[in-house]
Amino acid sequence: MGLAPERPFGRSGIFFGRRRGLRRSAFYAPARCEYSYRRTTFTAIQHVTDYYGFERPTRIPLKDSLLKRFLAWHPPTPFFYGWLVLATGCLSSAGGSSVSQVVMGTVQVYISEDTGWSIEKIAIAVTAGTWVSGLLAPMAGYMADRYGPRLLTTLGLVIVGCCLLVISSTGNNSLWQFIIPYVIARSISNPFLIGVVPRVATVNFFRRWRNITISISGMARPVGGAINIQIISLIALNQSWRAAYGYIGVFLLLMAVPVFLIMRRTPEEIGMLPDGARPRGASAVAGRASGGRGRSAPGLEPEFSWTAREAMRTRAYWCIAGTAVFAVIASAGSGYILVPFLVSESGPGLANPQAVGVGSLGAVLAMTTLVWGYLADKLGPRYCMVITITGAVASGVFLITGVNSVLTAYLFAILWGFFSNTVGTLEHMLLAQYFGRGSFGAIMGSLGPLQTTALGVGPLFGSYLLTFTHSYSTVFIVLMAMYAGAGMLIFLAQAPSLPPRASASQADAVDTASAV
Repeated sequence: MGLAPERPFGRSGIFFGRRRGLRRSAFYAPARCEYSYRRTTFTAIQHVTDYYGFERPTRIPLKDSLLKRFLAWHPPTPFFYGWLVLATGCLSSAGGSSVSQVVMGTVQVYISEDTGWSIEKIAIAVTAGTWVSGLLAPMAGYMADRYGPRLLTTLGLVIVGCCLLVISSTGNNSLWQFIIPYVIARSISNPFLIGVVPRVATVNFFRRWRNITISISGMARPVGGAINIQIISLIALNQSWRAAYGYIGVFLLLMAVPVFLIMRRTPEEIGMLPDGARPRGASAVAGRASGGRGRSAPGLEPEFSWTAREAMRTRAYWCIAGTAVFAVIASAGSGYILVPFLVSESGPGLANPQAVGVGSLGAVLAMTTLVWGYLADKLGPRYCMVITITGAVASGVFLITGVNSVLTAYLFAILWGFFSNTVGTLEHMLLAQYFGRGSFGAIMGSLGPLQTTALGVGPLFGSYLLTFTHSYSTVFIVLMAMYAGAGMLIFLAQAPSLPPRASASQADAVDTASAV
């Protein structure tokens, strides 16, 4: 029968009040129960055990019961539920990439030809949306840790979808009707659909496979961007760019429903553990019950979660932050002046279509992050970052000294895409490894303003340095030196010592494990 609750009766057997949250109708109060039944039209029956061990029916509002069941329901899966969460997050990221810089940089030609707006005016919306998204990243990280990706991703899809529907109804004379919804969509999509929020869900659901799953999550943006470019271009050629954004907006609104049903904050909310592991005590009991055929839990130690304040007090955090800033400036600056260098007389002198093809190949090779996710499991994300940054510097040196034809230009693009496009993903792996999953969103989001600022500074720095020196070689040497500085910082970013709070937490974990 289980443990009996505290005795709710006095000497005369009259119920004096509520104890431990039990309802009055759970005991001898038929008039009260009848009143509750008449007041609430739709009721359900809940069995409550009283002090004497008897189960007595209690009427509860059916509306509350159905709502809680609806919110708690999730689709059953024959595999670990985290893979479904990962796939849903990747699909949301691919949809959110429809307003990314890469996509807009390609489809702005159709917008400019149709409306007569200059590319500079369209760039105002792109730049403003990027900067605002960086300012929202810390808030998005904090909210992801506190409320989870379920509500945030759903709201992000609804907001971005509505903004795209507004953009689809834009007239040729209403530039601000395009800029305002695009800035809102861009500022919401980057932290809530592409960056912080889906990474928090990935880190929460996986530990043993964390590096691989972060790599898969990182691939969603470039792959989704490439698909969106093809979809928008195809619809723009046959109908219009407005119709393309309208269709994508409707798709995002429809996708909000399954996202709300599937996404969860942690696996513990649905009775699971990261990677689908079982508690040690439960796995041992299951193993004995099945004759040793049960699935055992992975041999991982309990993970300590740092707070954002504790992480910011470590040298490793600031070394990672410096690496992110220098690497983003070097990568963005190099990408901005790469095509002009390839077509210039001081460069290999390629034709414009050839130079554009070389520049786009590096973005496609960002899908190789899956390879680095596998290597990070073997070598660790920190050493992989040192290797990738060293390879990016070597690729930049090869660009200055060895690129003199179309063949060598494509060889550079392969090397550059393989090494330079994975630094951000490996950085997230390292943050999760050092600081755990409890405040991963807040820690990752705190780097958002720095990275966004660097993303805006990179093209300006490269272009102004080129104007001042009139030498592409000098610009690339300076940018590669910044890349080398990022490599030195990440080499110094050793794992920090646990804070004093960790000793008490570990003692509690040991006591709990011994009790189990």
